[in-house]
Amino acid sequence: MDPVDPLSTRQLNRVVHAAAEDAQIDKRVTMHTLRHSFATHLLEQKVDIRVIQVLLGHKQLETTALYVQVATDLLREVISPLERLPAG
Repeated sequence: MDPVDPLSTRQLNRVVHAAAEDAQIDKRVTMHTLRHSFATHLLEQKVDIRVIQVLLGHKQLETTALYVQVATDLLREVISPLERLPAG
C-alpha cells in the first residue's frame, strides 16, 4: 500500500478486521461499528452532540442521534429532580 494513495473500501475493511482480530474482539467489526464507537466515546467525554454532528459530516442532528449510542456511565450521572426533594 502506498501511503500517499487513499485506501480503498476493501483495503480499509481488511485493516479493520485484522485490528479486531489482533485485539481479540469476537463480535463483527465494521467501519460502521467504528463510527458508532467514535460518536459514543465523544458523547461519554461530554462533547456536544452538535460537535459530533459536524465531525461525522451529518446535515441533520437526527442522523447523528441515530449513531450515538446512549452511554450507560453518562446515564448514571443524571440526577432526577425528584431525587433532590427532601425526604418525607
